[in-house]
Amino acid sequence: MAEVLEIMMVICFGISWPISIVKSLKMKCSTGKSPLFVGFIVFGYICGITSKIIGTKVWLPKLVFVFVFYCINLAMTSFDLGLVLFYKHREKKLNKELKK
Repeated sequence: MAEVLEIMMVICFGISWPISIVKSLKMKCSTGKSPLFVGFIVFGYICGITSKIIGTKVWLPKLVFVFVFYCINLAMTSFDLGLVLFYKHREKKLNKELKK
């Protein structure tokens, strides 16, 4: 049961990231997003993936299933972090130009 709940958690988190990415791409800004916050989430996914690798002696189908979702979430979260950093940099540069 614990594995099923973990899979459900990772899937629910996974649904959230495409929404966040689409919002960033549509708005073309990083308003309301913290690179530090998203960075900690990326680090958390890395820790979860590492835990699965270290803590599992046999590659069971359940492990592979949840492991794949951890990797997908890590990729989406990393992409979202890249967008946040890109838009923050762009906004900072634009603000400097406007102050001139």
